[in-house]
Amino acid sequence: MRCLFAWSFTDFSCFLQRAVLIPALEGRDLIARAKTGTGKTLAFGIPMIKQIIEQDEGRTPGRGRIPRALVLAPTRELAKQVEKEIMESAPKLSTVCVYGGVSYNTQQNALSRGVDVVVGTPGRLIDLINGGSLQLGEVRYLVLDEADQMLAVGFEEDVETILQQLPAERQSMLFSATMPSWVKKLSRRYLNNPLTIDLVWLSRFCIFSYFSRGLNFCWLFCCYLFDKSRP
Repeated sequence: MRCLFAWSFTDFSCFLQRAVLIPALEGRDLIARAKTGTGKTLAFGIPMIKQIIEQDEGRTPGRGRIPRALVLAPTRELAKQVEKEIMESAPKLSTVCVYGGVSYNTQQNALSRGVDVVVGTPGRLIDLINGGSLQLGEVRYLVLDEADQMLAVGFEEDVETILQQLPAERQSMLFSATMPSWVKKLSRRYLNNPLTIDLVWLSRFCIFSYFSRGLNFCWLFCCYLFDKSRP
């Protein structure tokens, strides 16, 4: 059963990544209903990284380089997880993770050394923006990860403040397990003709499908045992 579940979730993660990859590479804005643990970091990370590398070939690395991509996450744990996966996928890009509860100066210094991707929680991002340490004028890729959870922890005002400071010409991808009214409002106001992909519904179908496969296997195995027991 453990192998069955591992196989099912691996297959579903691949499907999610494929569903998001093509429209993301085409530059489409996206709304994807997806739960935690479904491989969505690579789903948005791969096209984002690919396009940053291709577009920034002539960009001079060094101090003061401001970010091309911004990923908003509701918690420090998720922000650190996203940072880890992006760094593992693109070690040559400079990725900085910012969140509250740790030294502001350390994060400020990291940003001052030049950065390609910033991942962070809205509260600390606002602090860094207000302090002049984070500039968003060159952001071309925005990801809102687990947008419904940002509402749950009271970040809605901070999120909108950040989005209002981003360039109009950008690609935006929003991931959320549920679609409360605030998330729908965000998508209408800040996304440009987004493509909607409902991966929550698909995951329910996949789980049913894999359980069905398991039940069919058990039924066949019982038939085999019954047949073997016959004289």
